[in-house]
Amino acid sequence: MSQHTRSMPQSKDALLKSYTKRLKDDIRSMLDNFTEIIKLARLEEDSQISRATQSEQDQYEMQVRAANIVRAGESLMKLVSDLKQFLILNDFPSVNESISQNTQLYKHMQSEVDAKLMVLRDEMATDLYELEDEYYSSVYK
Repeated sequence: MSQHTRSMPQSKDALLKSYTKRLKDDIRSMLDNFTEIIKLARLEEDSQISRATQSEQDQYEMQVRAANIVRAGESLMKLVSDLKQFLILNDFPSVNESISQNTQLYKHMQSEVDAKLMVLRDEMATDLYELEDEYYSSVYK
């Protein structure tokens, strides 16, 4: 059992490290692709490739790099979703605090209801005593 409980924090730690790596890789990918797109907006150079061919090649490279940026952005959105899920599933102190607050609230409500019931019982006992007294002392029985 000790080995099982020891493996849990290691898996959480490994998961958090993988999240950090994914974050850095995706941001690096976005930055690198954006930098390369900016580099494509260069002045014309004399080369053996015709102007139209070079333009088509640059356009294709921009589309591929833009698609890489979008893929990295979607990966970051998935990472945010994974982090939210991780927080929800592993935030035991918050869950425990919520449970204890609800428990205190319900105990307080229970004590209020018990007090009201005691007052009601006392009033009914008083009324019943008065009614019995009236009934037994009545000449019409």
